[in-house]
Amino acid sequence: MIDGLLRDLIPQVLTALVRRYGDFGKCEDAVQEALLAAAVQWPRDGVPDNPKAWLITTASRRRIEMWRSEAARIRREETVAALEPPSFELVPQQDDTLTLLLLCCHPSLTRPAQVALTLRAVGGLTTAEIARAYLVPEPTIGQRISRAKQKLRGADFVLPPKDELPERVAAVLQVLYLVFTEGHTASSGSAVNRVELTAEAIRLARQLHALLPADGEVAGLLALMLLTDARRPARTGSDGIPVPLAEQDRTRWDASAIAEGSALIEHALATTPVGPYQLQAAIAAVHDEAPTADATDWPQILLLYDLLQQIAPGPMVTLNRLVALARVEGPSHALAELDALDVDHYRADVVRAHLLELSGDPQGARDCYARAAQRTLSLPEREYLESRALRDMPEKPGKPLP
Repeated sequence: MIDGLLRDLIPQVLTALVRRYGDFGKCEDAVQEALLAAAVQWPRDGVPDNPKAWLITTASRRRIEMWRSEAARIRREETVAALEPPSFELVPQQDDTLTLLLLCCHPSLTRPAQVALTLRAVGGLTTAEIARAYLVPEPTIGQRISRAKQKLRGADFVLPPKDELPERVAAVLQVLYLVFTEGHTASSGSAVNRVELTAEAIRLARQLHALLPADGEVAGLLALMLLTDARRPARTGSDGIPVPLAEQDRTRWDASAIAEGSALIEHALATTPVGPYQLQAAIAAVHDEAPTADATDWPQILLLYDLLQQIAPGPMVTLNRLVALARVEGPSHALAELDALDVDHYRADVVRAHLLELSGDPQGARDCYARAAQRTLSLPEREYLESRALRDMPEKPGKPLP
């Protein structure tokens, strides 16, 4: 309970300090120390009546201590003496989470730095937690955050001009999408899911949607996360090995998340311009709303992928579209298009294996599954692909595809 409260308050406390004192990096350090104090004191003494004010006051005192230490070296006693922690009555009421997200995703930062800083400053994850989630050494994450703070020194804590806002919001959406994607399908390591990342991405996407309720792509991203995460309980077996979508127990899917995600995307598509996150969410909704794998509306999914390929082309979009194409027009058509592509990724081997299996070429499918298994860094996925390479397959295609 206390952990959740602290994470909800982090953006509000940090923005209050940055507005008052400036210097994002020093303020973020002060907030981290206030959070540590709260984590120690609140379970023992109880949560204060005004936890936000408590954190702002505690962080402000720490920030002033830092300032006094710096000022002592350059004789700024008079300036420092004028600074006092804000009283409880002066706690700001506005929510500056959007401004903070935009600052963490500043265009001067690299994408890895944006991700790390967002998770630290807005999400409240510690450096160690971020490092564990991404299977990166803690010093590496620490260096990314430290360098990001240095680059942001002197950056104005204000919303960018209106003409720059769409591009900056798009950067925030991409960062949240990357965080969720890494959590949903870990790129390496011993687990398929990293729930701490998917949960944090959804939480931040909810906050962003509350701040920008009329933005269709914000709604689309939140819907995509909910609709995708709804399948998590059935995505792996008891042994932790992935279970293909068609073989999942759909009774284990989160019906409430599916309902919420479907409502979000339906409203966004009906009221806002169509964007790539909305289209991906619509595809996820078609999968989630099918009562069985055989009842999946593949023609609709193919149409949505055609639209997505037009407005946001990319190798993963192309590969996923080929799976839908095989279901609608047959695997031979999809294989012909795959042969014409130049995609050097193990996912291309997986798709080829699937298409060969559908077309009745078991040996070709086994070879591709085995090659894909050698190239993935995810241990559960490697085991899954190796098991597919060893299993029995029909020599001829089965019944006609729907």
